[in-house]
Amino acid sequence: MSGDPLLPAIGDDEAPFWEAAAKGELRIQQCANCERLRFPPRSMCPWCQSLESRWALMSGRGRLYSFVVPHPPLLPAFSDLAPYNVILVSLEEDATIRLIGNLVNRAGDAINAVDPSSIELDQPVQVVFEDLTDEIHMPRWVRSAPAQTSSS
Repeated sequence: MSGDPLLPAIGDDEAPFWEAAAKGELRIQQCANCERLRFPPRSMCPWCQSLESRWALMSGRGRLYSFVVPHPPLLPAFSDLAPYNVILVSLEEDATIRLIGNLVNRAGDAINAVDPSSIELDQPVQVVFEDLTDEIHMPRWVRSAPAQTSSS
């Protein structure tokens, strides 16, 4: 465990996300009516107002959309980890779906293990999961090779 001082609260809308993470899967809520992906999860689709949804399996691949290195940390609980990165990842399946996390070298690394000067926008990343508690398997991100495209 990397010593995360804060853990997310798990409500009814978020529970399937964390259950999938415990299995090493990245799943995003999808409207059963209009089929649009949505994150963060919520009870009602913001586009068609349907109350029906499912959880779509994602590839776990994305691109680093943005990042910040807090100086000093905003919360005292993070002071021993500074400097650390907080990244925003656009998913491969839908670039409008963005998840917040940390860039690490491998699962289990501390959130300050990556040199902030080595972080570049638009880097391809892949999700990994760190088991923080029995319920919380935190998505983290590692650098990955660009997805292969077939040439015609």
